Amino acid sequence: MIRTNQNKPAWLGYLIGMLGASFFATKGIVIKLALLENVDALTTLTWRMIIAVPFFVLIGYFGYKSRKKKNVNFNIPRSAIIKTAILGMVGYYLASYLDFAGLEYISAQFDRLILLTYPFFVVIFGAIFFKRVIRFSMILSLLISYAGLALIFAHDLKLAGNDVIIGASLVLGAAVAYALYQLFAKPLIDIMGARLFTSIALTSAGVAVMIHFSLTHEISDLLVSHRAMWLMLAMGTISMVIPAYLISTSIGMIGAEPTAIMGNISPLVTIFLAITILGEDFSLWHAIGSAFVLFGMFAFTNSQLRK
Repeated sequence: MIRTNQNKPAWLGYLIGMLGASFFATKGIVIKLALLENVDALTTLTWRMIIAVPFFVLIGYFGYKSRKKKNVNFNIPRSAIIKTAILGMVGYYLASYLDFAGLEYISAQFDRLILLTYPFFVVIFGAIFFKRVIRFSMILSLLISYAGLALIFAHDLKLAGNDVIIGASLVLGAAVAYALYQLFAKPLIDIMGARLFTSIALTSAGVAVMIHFSLTHEISDLLVSHRAMWLMLAMGTISMVIPAYLISTSIGMIGAEPTAIMGNISPLVTIFLAITILGEDFSLWHAIGSAFVLFGMFAFTNSQLRK
């Protein structure tokens, strides 16, 4: 049986990555429901961090105590803390804000399909920064997936006009930012462990979000309806805390690229929830485009697993 460098079976790392991706896939649904409650993207993101940051701090504290108990000489280099904080702002402040903002313009399904392409950026940036080889099969997979996105984009553009251009551009920016987060997370996770890394990264992102909110909103804007408050709680826990630690654990066990590949399951979860909960349209064009995206991603997955 293939095992990870932590002497745990590799399949467990893949399973954890799939679970993390599935929980993250609920995010778009919750945001859309919050928009129906007249809660804008930044307010939802701020509540997400208000709820989640105490978890990050608490789990990080116990993670540090655990590492210290095992090794009294354990210390995190200041440079690693700074890098983790910056990376957290890129992956969970910038990426989240762009994604949340994009959902004000496009459907939850299209949003998730665009985000699904971030593994391509992980590989591309891996080639740029770490001289990793890009194979022809990866390029072909990318072209297939983006052909599917182009079909959906063209269809939705006729119906929603410039909103689709704005939304798709914002979400594509989120995919790029999250790819950078995943790529550079692995060495830092190796230094401090998944729990500490995630706690520092997400806490720094939370601080950045709250500063952004304070500069653009009134504190009274945090007052939301009873139904919206339940949505904020779901956003902070089910769509944030749980998947964040699952994803970081998966990266620590199997690496950034395989974890990114496990995100293949997320659009299926989102499409199902968007149709059943939000009542979003799922036309023939959406079906064909989604099939292209998923086929491209599965082809990419297969080529990566055979490396």
